[in-house]
Amino acid sequence: MTKRKGILTLVLTAVFIAVCAFVVFVGIGKTKTGSMENIILGLDLAGGVSITYETVDENPSAEDMADTVYKLQMRADSYSTESEVYQEGSNRISIEIPGVSDANEVLEELGNPGTLQFVTTTGDVVLTGTDVENAEAGTYTDQTTGATMYIVALTLTDAGREAFAEATADNIGKQIAIIYDDTVVSSPTVQDTISDGNAQITGMSSFEEADELASMIRIGALNLELNEIRSTVVGAKLGSQAISSSLIAGAIGLAIVCVLMMIVYLVPGIVASLSLIIYTLLILLVLNAFDITMSLSGIAGIVLSIGMAVDANVIIYARIREEIAAGRPVKSAVKIGFQKALSAIVDGNVTTLIAAAILMWRGTGMVRGFAQTLAIGIVLSMFTALVVTRLIMYALVALGMTKESYYGRAKTRKTIPFLEKKAVCFLIPIVIFVIGIASMAIQHFNGNQIFNYSLEFVGGTSTTVTFNEDMSIEELDAQVAPVIEEVTGDSNIQMQKIADSTQVVIKTRELSLEERSAMNSALEDNFDVDTEEITAESISSTVSNEMKWNAIVSVIIAGICMLIYIWFRFSDVRFAASAVLALLHDVLIVLAFYAVFRVSVGSTFIACILTIVGYSINATIVIFDRIRENLKNEGSKADLKELVNRSITQTLTRSIYTSLTTFIMIVVLFILGVSSIREFAAPLMVGIVAGAYSSVCLTGAIWFILRKRLSKKTSD
Repeated sequence: MTKRKGILTLVLTAVFIAVCAFVVFVGIGKTKTGSMENIILGLDLAGGVSITYETVDENPSAEDMADTVYKLQMRADSYSTESEVYQEGSNRISIEIPGVSDANEVLEELGNPGTLQFVTTTGDVVLTGTDVENAEAGTYTDQTTGATMYIVALTLTDAGREAFAEATADNIGKQIAIIYDDTVVSSPTVQDTISDGNAQITGMSSFEEADELASMIRIGALNLELNEIRSTVVGAKLGSQAISSSLIAGAIGLAIVCVLMMIVYLVPGIVASLSLIIYTLLILLVLNAFDITMSLSGIAGIVLSIGMAVDANVIIYARIREEIAAGRPVKSAVKIGFQKALSAIVDGNVTTLIAAAILMWRGTGMVRGFAQTLAIGIVLSMFTALVVTRLIMYALVALGMTKESYYGRAKTRKTIPFLEKKAVCFLIPIVIFVIGIASMAIQHFNGNQIFNYSLEFVGGTSTTVTFNEDMSIEELDAQVAPVIEEVTGDSNIQMQKIADSTQVVIKTRELSLEERSAMNSALEDNFDVDTEEITAESISSTVSNEMKWNAIVSVIIAGICMLIYIWFRFSDVRFAASAVLALLHDVLIVLAFYAVFRVSVGSTFIACILTIVGYSINATIVIFDRIRENLKNEGSKADLKELVNRSITQTLTRSIYTSLTTFIMIVVLFILGVSSIREFAAPLMVGIVAGAYSSVCLTGAIWFILRKRLSKKTSD
């Protein structure tokens, strides 16, 4: 890069930052397009619409209710992945959707039975919505006219495939109408027997129309007919303090990380700070552009991703310092440093991106929302590290900033004998696992749940109270919550205001009739409420069994896919096996923390575990990349134990600084955040420490053991 191009690059970078900052903080036009204010907030931060349905059947079966709740959750997810659907009483279902203030926008679609039928000309129903396994919108080009046609491609279940094969065989030359909600959407003529379980609906005028129909078909017909009995606009579950404190925590954490990077890495640290600022602005713009709902856990996840974005820069700068220490001039060291850092950055991020893709494919609700945010963070992190950081560094070099003192050089460190201490390293987590299992056993024998499950996981009682005056969420938390806690003996309380009224919905653990009566009396004594107007219903969990199972299956599939990718990239299954075992270690450590300290296991629990999985694999890949490089350079004659110890030592600085910067972000969030944020931040801090420990102390040792033992078996 020439000096002129270097100046131009820096000027364009400054302009880019200024434009992005203006759009994020001010917005464009009267609607403030792109502004941070327009990011959709979740129920916990901004409230939304609450709709309650009652089944026409007065005594529906538990199975039909559970199935209907799940399908309504899938429908609600089309509005926001932060939507909540739960059973209320024996025959009611409540839906809460953030970012919507007009219930009429969603009432008709959500409660629509969505009946799908394949009907022959004689009136026989061949298939129904439950026979469809999947539906996807697509396009094809008409061979005669060349026009683009829009379709919905259907994949049938095994039962549907057999029934459709028989029906098409019996109706060749005849039409089979596809009817959705009593409307014929397509009437194709059967040309041949369709035995592979695939069918198509044609006749849509646009891809959007096809995609909307595919979405509704995927959900399938509701098992129960529903009547809407009430709809209200509900306020945020948390006060405005939650947003402001989280944003302040993010700003402070980002500032601390930038200062730390500049102190440690000098000029490259300044470049890293600029890249982090660009990264933060871009992620806010993308969240706005794709209408991704941001909940409190989402804010925490973004703050965490800022800390993780440091990682790529640290890897690059460590490589540059190594090249300078090897005697290369700064210009060459910068170029070679980026080249050598590329494989570790790409492998680490692609591995996590694979996990995000699987979670988006298989996950539901919050899991899918988390995966979207994770994927955005990964892509933007790679872009800022490999493009923005690279351009700025090259520009500075072109402008003559080539003194070694501006960059520093890697210090020659004595190789630390990590493998010699592997017995102790393995013993420490085993002790923690035993403590965690013992805690779970004690809780079980005492008749308690092994984890402190919150309302999202176990349900409880929803009580609607009409107060005599309007109170803010902060006032409710300070004045009403202690009264409720004294009756229930449980701090797990959620309160939500109903708009344009003094009514408040109070959700607690499941209360007995005596406890409900005691709570009513306490509210009357302390706030002079009319107990005749208090209503209470038992509510189910908002995290259904299907959602839990989908999350578990998603993580398992993601783990397998990551294992395959690492196996492929490193040409050694032992690298993959070691990485997966390290992930298992990190998750078990965090689960032990949840069990021992009785931290509430709520909606953020799944996001916390997934975050730790994504964070840990990145750290492990960096060490494995160095082992791979050293093996390639030294060949089969190298002392394997010494090589592993040296590889870990060479990447130790990176491991420390990356973990430290991420830890700082979460600590600030923990200190300044509200209680629910602390419940998310505390396990994350444990997970960061566990991830750093497993990467440095366990993965190399596990790989070494597997390599030695498998090599012996092969030689035998």
